[in-house]
Amino acid sequence: MERIGGEGQLLITTADGKPVHDRMVTTKDHAAALAMLAALPDGPFEKRGLIGFGHRVVHGGPDLAAPALVDAATLARIEALEPLAPLHNPPAVAVLKALGKLFPGLPHVACFDTAFHRGHPAVADRFAIPDALYREGVRRYGFHGLSYEFIAGVLAERMPEIALGRVVVAHLGSGASMCALAGGQSVDSSMGFTALHGLPMGTRPGSLDAGVILWLLQQKGWDADRVERFLYADCGLKGLSGVSNDMRTLLASEAPLAKLAVEYFVYHVACTAGAMAAAMGGIDGMVFTAGIGERSPEIRARVLHRLRWLGFSIDEAANQAGAPLLTRADSGLPAYVIPTDEEIVIARHTLERIGGA
Repeated sequence: MERIGGEGQLLITTADGKPVHDRMVTTKDHAAALAMLAALPDGPFEKRGLIGFGHRVVHGGPDLAAPALVDAATLARIEALEPLAPLHNPPAVAVLKALGKLFPGLPHVACFDTAFHRGHPAVADRFAIPDALYREGVRRYGFHGLSYEFIAGVLAERMPEIALGRVVVAHLGSGASMCALAGGQSVDSSMGFTALHGLPMGTRPGSLDAGVILWLLQQKGWDADRVERFLYADCGLKGLSGVSNDMRTLLASEAPLAKLAVEYFVYHVACTAGAMAAAMGGIDGMVFTAGIGERSPEIRARVLHRLRWLGFSIDEAANQAGAPLLTRADSGLPAYVIPTDEEIVIARHTLERIGGA
């Protein structure tokens, strides 16, 4: 269900993609949306065979570092992290509570986007701030971990020649980040304490001098709530272009600031790829994934063009076709596009945790 809280779309398909329901609906909130789904006689919540629920939870903080069965204490810890992921954790909590009322007694497993990155070395995990704040949880967490976990698994299965090496993965969508995978393990990520850091995103600025925040507070007189709304909703591609937060719209636009926003995004993806390679002491390949990474040949081409110095030589026909291998046979390094599947990772973890309960 899309655009919960107003006019949106309800889409249910069979496993092979055949639509069962596809219509416009109006929902008040997540509880109402879930009640609507539960009321469908042929919907996804038929009680026959339903054994539990798996949830994506973006921020797990310093302690929730593995998929967890959700009890009252775990739910309270997820709620306490809402200020660190205000776009993501509150809806996850709302869904957990609503499903708990609709289906009492069924287990829930929370899978955390931060968990995959918990093994980072201290130099990648910390900020240059007093240790007391680190011990309070102020550190670089990294996000999109469920996506990176899936990509690491696909590399091990299909591209073993680079899976044990050093791979830069670019999860490029409305939310965007990059990960340094060394031997299938995350050793660094572009995101930090919150999902505001790193690459420019649809409506989030990415890396931003903290002095800008001080200036908004001190010179503009903004309060914390206004700063928060600004950073999460009014920046990124939307703020820079003044046109849209959607990469497809920006690529089709002739507006000078739209063109700047696209080039700004490409520039920072390429620069971050270099930083991730440096974190691993080299690079053996690159993977594009998520909405923009999977569906935009132009963005992939422009990024790889900027990374020619690393040895990438793009195969234009393969890139346009979205072929798994994007580079030529004589390329110094391979680049791939791999569709991510966070849901299957959640499903596997959920079955493992329920089976072990």
